[in-house]
Amino acid sequence: MMDNIIEIDNLYYSYEDEDNYSAVIEDLNLKIERGSFTVILGHNGSGKSTLAKLLNGLYKPTGGTVKVNGMLTTDEDKEFEIKKTVGMVFQNPDNQLVASVVEEDVAFGPENLGIAPNEIRERVDYALKSVGMYEHKDSSPSRLSGGQKQRVAIAGVIAMKPQCIVLDEPTAMLDPSGRQEVIDTILKLNKEQGITVVLITHFMNEAEFADRVLVMDDGTILDDGKPADIFSKVEFLKKCGLDVPQTTELLYELSKNGFDVSRGIISAEETAEAIAKLF
Repeated sequence: MMDNIIEIDNLYYSYEDEDNYSAVIEDLNLKIERGSFTVILGHNGSGKSTLAKLLNGLYKPTGGTVKVNGMLTTDEDKEFEIKKTVGMVFQNPDNQLVASVVEEDVAFGPENLGIAPNEIRERVDYALKSVGMYEHKDSSPSRLSGGQKQRVAIAGVIAMKPQCIVLDEPTAMLDPSGRQEVIDTILKLNKEQGITVVLITHFMNEAEFADRVLVMDDGTILDDGKPADIFSKVEFLKKCGLDVPQTTELLYELSKNGFDVSRGIISAEETAEAIAKLF
């Protein structure tokens, strides 16, 4: 039997005030397997960031249920446990960094949990080593690059020992090298430590190493499959307002023009191999 860390049934969420009523998530059903790496793609306004905040109880469902390790996110008695289980990393690392020294920032969460000082020390060192930022432990976050700041923000979550990390467009404000640093960190946490990862992004190439890709639009899941299957549907993705990786676009155009090439490839290396086979 599949072990799911998150189970969503008939989820409905709307923002409501006197003048405005709009559903952001509609009748959404989703199960996320423990230890998996899931990428959620969607254009701005598709509902993916709202879904991220529903996954650890920051937002509560208007209808339906979200369960984390079998706990309902609407159960106030379980709120603390749920937030410990599912950690959140947001788009702007500056909004998550609260201290003037890196290691103090990473220690902030465990201190709030009332953990003993010697265990906090172990957790902070472990978290910073996990994201490759241990040598910067005495630095000021203000002196770090965007990618380094985001890795410190991730370390702050790791120090809470979550079983799942949800990252809501964590690379949106970073340059290409910063983006790569963060993606490498996420992959390491998933593959080496078995942490369940849910990555919300609009950068298509970040889905290359995922186990599973979901495509969202108008608060619903339009497609769900392995990266190669999803990226073979170039016209569908474009209709959803999404760009496709240049590699995928190139193979799509070759295929359209009668060349026998595999579709849905994302990596540059596999694309080069596919083209080499033509000659």
